[in-house]
Amino acid sequence: MCFWDFKRSSASVRLLVEFGQERGLDAARILSRSRLKVADLADPAIELEASQELCVVGNLIRACRQSGLGLEVGMRYNFASYGLWGLGLISSATAGDALALALRSIPLTFAFCRISGGLDGETYTVTFEPPDVEPAVQRFLVERDVAAAARLMKEVLGAEFALTRFTLQHQVERGASSIEALARMAGVRPEFGARCTSLSFDPSKLALRLPQANPVTVAMCERACDELMERRRARLGTSECLRQYLEAAPVHAAPDLPQAARALGLSDRTLKRRLQDEGVSYRVLLAEVRGRQANRLLEDETLSLTEIAERMGFSDLSSFSQAYKRWFGVAPSVGRAGTQARGT
Repeated sequence: MCFWDFKRSSASVRLLVEFGQERGLDAARILSRSRLKVADLADPAIELEASQELCVVGNLIRACRQSGLGLEVGMRYNFASYGLWGLGLISSATAGDALALALRSIPLTFAFCRISGGLDGETYTVTFEPPDVEPAVQRFLVERDVAAAARLMKEVLGAEFALTRFTLQHQVERGASSIEALARMAGVRPEFGARCTSLSFDPSKLALRLPQANPVTVAMCERACDELMERRRARLGTSECLRQYLEAAPVHAAPDLPQAARALGLSDRTLKRRLQDEGVSYRVLLAEVRGRQANRLLEDETLSLTEIAERMGFSDLSSFSQAYKRWFGVAPSVGRAGTQARGT
């Protein structure tokens, strides 16, 4: 299952907005271009597309510019943040039952990583595979997902549960306040620059009886989670799924059709056929998305046209200019003037 396949609760975006506001950021700035308003976040019935949360994440990263930001945000998520899913975990009979429910119903969380668990030698390891999105956003999401999971394990599985290892693939600047707080919360110091991002523990802990186990409550939650997963399964056409994937992909390395097909869980031939049935081509959709990405960069007056060309993965300004003219029929300098005029 992929995060593109499901809609999600607004609770995570609400938490991101509250985090930003504590740092003096305006809510409207954090929600910019997400098609969300502050009032939407108070509606428990509203369900978001993954692309909307990714937009908010990007806004927060650009506004805060802080090493270890995802770790700090991830520690804000507790079992209550997840609604019925969280209640189901804490009501499970054993740690193993809770983990099985968690992994089976990952789409009901706010995770973007592919999360899996299994025995790894003499330990049980939960692994977090990074999503294929912009590098800065990817880093934030990996940090957030693993920190949130670490807190959830400690909170749900009780005082007897303990992690034996906590690894992150990337580095975090020394002195980042989030590292010490995370070590205290997780009970083990994170290791950076590891082969993968993971949480490990003694598999004997899976047999731990949970203090708040309730068979009636967990049965109710499991049934409700199954129904909610089916309801939230996004009924999007292939072209819209592809558009959302392309919007989130690294701007400097536009994916080709085979990469996109793999990300959407399709064969190349099936993706081509479905797009053809919907009356659109991969090339047209890619040009549409790349054009929007270029215009967003052109709105930033601190970036030169050469810098924008580099950020978008073009070999030089001339190549970028030629592509921009194909997309819009004018030079990027004219496009920049237009975006600035619309912003005034």
